[in-house]
Amino acid sequence: MSKRTEQPGTDTGASRVTHASARTQTELQQRLIERYSRKAQPSWLVSLRIGMKSLLWILVVRSAYVLKRTLDIVLAGPLFLLLLPFFLLLALAIRIESPGSPIFAQTRVGRWGELFKMYKFRSMYIDAEARKAELLATNEMAGGVTFKMRRDPRITRIGRFIRKASIDELPQLWNVLKGEMSLVGPRPAVPAEVETYSLADRRRLEVTPGITCIWQVSGRSDIPFDQQVELDVQYIESQSLWTDLKLLWQTIPAVVFGRGAY
Repeated sequence: MSKRTEQPGTDTGASRVTHASARTQTELQQRLIERYSRKAQPSWLVSLRIGMKSLLWILVVRSAYVLKRTLDIVLAGPLFLLLLPFFLLLALAIRIESPGSPIFAQTRVGRWGELFKMYKFRSMYIDAEARKAELLATNEMAGGVTFKMRRDPRITRIGRFIRKASIDELPQLWNVLKGEMSLVGPRPAVPAEVETYSLADRRRLEVTPGITCIWQVSGRSDIPFDQQVELDVQYIESQSLWTDLKLLWQTIPAVVFGRGAY
């Protein structure tokens, strides 16, 4: 019996994968043709119909993104300019109570795992990150992925107020204008949290993160992490311009009453 010889440097495993992939694609194309073909229709017309349906789907998806981005700019731009005088006064008050920059920039994980700097008004003392390791055992957030304490000793007096009223999040309007965040979307996590995510949890990274979301208007930190993920996935699967407008409207009473904010 003759043995099959292989040329040096030939990767037969990769070749098999390539052939299998091509065969799968061909089979998929054939099924699509069979599904959309009609009697006495030429194959080129069937292919054209399939191409038109694909193009229509792409246009729908991209137009939804354009509408969402337009809403972000139209609302975030004027609001940011309107609040600038207030931002300056608040920054001064923060600096007087606790020396250091009034703006806290933290690395967060955006869409598809892209890192960016998220901005907040500093609500903690300047050494807060260094002291966090000492407090991990007292984490009150169910699930243990994110860290929350109702009476966090690292929070300043002004910080406690601006966190309760969600004022500390307002600098993120700048992140929205830059396109790193959206007004509505899953809250961006820090890299250390994402490292502990399960495969299901990583679905949160499929869209641009936002300032407000479903669980932000439904109890915020009172909602366990697993349920937060479920609500984020629910938003991802049903997002629309109307959903974003509704969540923005629901954010107003959530901020006013401060439920679950600490």
